[in-house]
Amino acid sequence: MDRMACVLVVDDEQGIRDSVKRMLERTGYEVYVAENGKDALYILRQRKVNVMLTDLVMPKMTGMDLLKASRAVVPDTEVVLMTAYGTVDGAVEAMREGAYDFITKPLKRAVILKSVEKALERQALVMENQALRAELTGARHHGAIIGNSLALRRTLDIVNQAAPSTATVLVLGESGTGKELLARAIHRGSPRSKGPFVAVNCSALPESIIEAELFGYEKGAFTGAVSSREGRFASADGGTLFLDEVGELPQHIQVKLLRVLQEGEMERLGGKSVKVDNRVVAATNKNLAGEVAAGRFREDLYYRLNVIAVKVPPLRERLDDVPLLAEYFLQKYAEKNGKPVVGFAGAALDLLCGYHWPGNVRELENAVERAVVLTRNEAIDDDDLPPEIHGKPGTNGRSVTIPIGTPLDEIERRVIHETLRHTDGDKRLAAQLLGIATRTVYRKLEGEKVTQGQGDGRDDK
Repeated sequence: MDRMACVLVVDDEQGIRDSVKRMLERTGYEVYVAENGKDALYILRQRKVNVMLTDLVMPKMTGMDLLKASRAVVPDTEVVLMTAYGTVDGAVEAMREGAYDFITKPLKRAVILKSVEKALERQALVMENQALRAELTGARHHGAIIGNSLALRRTLDIVNQAAPSTATVLVLGESGTGKELLARAIHRGSPRSKGPFVAVNCSALPESIIEAELFGYEKGAFTGAVSSREGRFASADGGTLFLDEVGELPQHIQVKLLRVLQEGEMERLGGKSVKVDNRVVAATNKNLAGEVAAGRFREDLYYRLNVIAVKVPPLRERLDDVPLLAEYFLQKYAEKNGKPVVGFAGAALDLLCGYHWPGNVRELENAVERAVVLTRNEAIDDDDLPPEIHGKPGTNGRSVTIPIGTPLDEIERRVIHETLRHTDGDKRLAAQLLGIATRTVYRKLEGEKVTQGQGDGRDDK
């Protein structure tokens, strides 16, 4: 809870204003009061108000009118309606107009405090998402490489220096780290940026056709070659050829690639040598030096490719970028699937930032896409994330990762819900696994609000 948050209480009854003001001030909030909508709007213009508690039925300017006016003046302020039982329908309508919550009279201390706290959490979530989106906008202007961590910035510094040169670049990194994105960034920053960028996944091409795919062939070069075809090198003429997973190339292709890099010419199958003009950027997730030592990769080709080495950090070494990447993928897949998902709840973001990501950025993208598709809420919660993210490496999601500083009641809630996930909702079995009575599980699940109210009520003693 933000103890320095500011709350505005609006009610035409002085007794209610004073009572709610004392209650909130004892909890640690800065509190202002107003007896009508006009005074409330004046305060909203003069002060930074996080949450406004307003009565729904007031003379001259109703709570609904005040809500609409406040949305125009200070749209970031969360509004909670206070209403009598007979006007609940009006409060529901106000929520459709943008109010966060409504509470009914007679007012209860625990209910008020919980509503204000939840409104503050929502405001913090919205503001965080706005900041992430602003940062994403800036990131897109730099070639859609998302992130601002120190590890990534060091890599991008090398990319920015290498791009304008003519040197061959070798991009090193684990699978899923975004090596092709960096190759494209090198192409965009080079004098060849107006030429083609041709990507070849060397591991995806069968050995029987890889030579023809890379270097092309003449009509009649082999059975089935009914016409000539230019290869990927020719397609990239004047631009950049990206050889992904170059460590998978067979030895005889390595020889031909070395000649292209040394002489600037290649030999088509069944034809003569032809000149080519392109820059080669290669990438691998293998230790090429180790492959050279094992005799699986030519040493001379390795040194020819490794003029400038760019190491892409794995996601576990740039966890500061996880919130930004997650927000980027959330926007992408929310739009793609037509779902009004606005962000991540704090618990979900904690799990994402605490996971080790063996599949790197690609795994994060898949996890966020899954969560967007499956969530029923406007914000992705921890329950929407894949099971393995809830557990430690190698546990198949059967352990719960709890960030340091998590409140005990939240730890208890997570453990109960995760155990229920593994028992398919069987509360009796979950109770047995947890070593507690079945009725305790029911009481914890159904009594979270009551427990919160009891905890907040200690100041009344």
